[in-house]
Amino acid sequence: MYVPIFILLVLLSSLCQSDDQLTHTKPLSPKDTLISAGGDFALGFFSPTSSSNKLYIGIWYNNVPERERTVVWIANRDSPVTTPATSVKLAVTNDSELVLSDSQGHIFWMATSSTSGGAGAFAVLLNSGNFVLRSPNGTDVWQSFDHPTDTVLPTMRSMIRYRSQPATGLFAWKSPDDPSTGDISSGMDPASSNVQVFIWNGTLPYYRSSFFNDVPASGGTYQANNTSVTYQWMMVDTGDEIYYTFTVLAGSPYMHFSLHHTGKMRLLVWENSTSSWVLISEEPSVGCDLYASCGPFGYCDLTKAMPTCQCPDHFELVDSLNFSRGCQRKEELKCGTESYFMTMPNMKIPDKFLHIRNRTFDQCAAECARNCTCMAYAYATLSTASTTGDASRCLVWTQDLIDMEKASVFLENLYIRLGESPDQKKRNFQKILLSAIACLLLLTIGALCWACKIRGKWHKKKIQTRMMLEYLSSTDEAGGKNIEFPFITFENIVTATDNFSDCNILGKGGFGKVYKGMLEGTKEVAIKRLSKSSGQGAEEFRNEVILIAKLQHKNLVKLLGCCVHEDEKLLVYEYLPNKSLDYFLFGLLCVQDSPSFRPLMSVVVSMLENKMTTLPTPSQPVYFALKDPYQPGKAVGNKELSIYDMSVTVPEGR
Repeated sequence: MYVPIFILLVLLSSLCQSDDQLTHTKPLSPKDTLISAGGDFALGFFSPTSSSNKLYIGIWYNNVPERERTVVWIANRDSPVTTPATSVKLAVTNDSELVLSDSQGHIFWMATSSTSGGAGAFAVLLNSGNFVLRSPNGTDVWQSFDHPTDTVLPTMRSMIRYRSQPATGLFAWKSPDDPSTGDISSGMDPASSNVQVFIWNGTLPYYRSSFFNDVPASGGTYQANNTSVTYQWMMVDTGDEIYYTFTVLAGSPYMHFSLHHTGKMRLLVWENSTSSWVLISEEPSVGCDLYASCGPFGYCDLTKAMPTCQCPDHFELVDSLNFSRGCQRKEELKCGTESYFMTMPNMKIPDKFLHIRNRTFDQCAAECARNCTCMAYAYATLSTASTTGDASRCLVWTQDLIDMEKASVFLENLYIRLGESPDQKKRNFQKILLSAIACLLLLTIGALCWACKIRGKWHKKKIQTRMMLEYLSSTDEAGGKNIEFPFITFENIVTATDNFSDCNILGKGGFGKVYKGMLEGTKEVAIKRLSKSSGQGAEEFRNEVILIAKLQHKNLVKLLGCCVHEDEKLLVYEYLPNKSLDYFLFGLLCVQDSPSFRPLMSVVVSMLENKMTTLPTPSQPVYFALKDPYQPGKAVGNKELSIYDMSVTVPEGR
């Protein structure tokens, strides 16, 4: 029979009336209820559901039907009473403390205050919904408005900061049937000294309100059927404390803000005609209204019928299929170049800003312009100066801009840094165009000069070639045809021989020196240079050219060209890397071990005359040393000699 009696006591608690005060001699039991003087609010024990065996001390609207009971404050939300209901009570102790305990002395909740209430203190439920512990002299030493749960009532001071200590915010219920502290909370950003209200999901930001510029911060009027409510938000900065509150006109229907367990901050008003709560507004209201849902540099455009994520001008989506990745610049910023700022009106300013105090608008703009890492700035002139006497508010951003929104209710102008201005781009384009024209003119002049030079060289070469042909022209005795010779310029020969370097000398004879050269950078040639001391003149040079040009044989060196330049006369032959003909003849005739391997001279001459015959490769002798074993001036016979312990076979004559 214990459980039914317990539930019955809970259900009947609302029917048991009491006055609005609680004293040391008159505690509050589960069957009692405190009613505010105006009858708007009630305080007592309740259970979230009829089947629950957990009791809580709470405050709710007294004139709202039981089925719509709305609890606005809970004392022991994380310490419910589970002992028999008859043994628990809320009382003012002998030490003037407000304590919820049972008959065994177990304390479930206690109102703590830095100021003692003194003997004779009492608790009273005000018609505003505020439960106050008051000293006999009328001083309030503790009040429930300073310790909210999930609801903000009119005239409640929602503390933002008190004596440099951040105040506790709102915490939503864990679920509709569980009033314990949930994961959703609301309050000021503890990392910022500025006035921004956040909704948190655990430790992560879920929603961020607009920046509070001034007082009043916001407000409005709700009107439907016969119900009309005018409300207004106010922010107060006294120096020691900063708080905001909202007020309604006297006689207005019930209204309150509530942090729902789904993460939405709701503004609700009671409508008597329908006996129900009507939702006036809630934040966040749309999907892109969530914190940073549009990613870096993206903003939620609430001016459209269907709010969506957008990119500012001169920005583009990083991923067209995933708006949460944000936007990126079409033109990267470059330090050291002149930038300009694009104005975006009606914006909720981004998060993660730096507040620079005591600046004019021009100083704020200059502060951002001269800092290459500054992405944007915003400025506001407040009608009421803060406790520091600063009526300005300069905000700058040095990181990616996140959590931006655009709506007509926002009055902020955001100035975003871009690359070069259109005028600057036009000037730069003109500079580039002029530079390009100048370069084109220079290239044209250079090309003309080069063409003239090439034409002059070609003309000079043509004249030299004609002179060379006239100089070397001859008539073939057999056919009477003119013999033409390739002409090579002296400059090319100088380049090929590295200016006739001694390192390139292959040999020298009566005609002059022979140089190895690289003609046109790829073809190896042998160049014979007529020595001025050789005694040979133009006639001998001409005869040699004509003779070699007529003799075309694969076993003879080929004449590639010739050159006559002032006193210089040169012949250009193909280069033979396998040494000269005498080397092969010497190998064939002189160093064979067996006389039978040595061909007759008549055979060698026949080989040279016959184009179809290839010179045989000499057989390798037993040993051949490139040394001269003979002493100058001494006769040599067919005999073996030994020099330096080396045996040399003297070739035997044939």
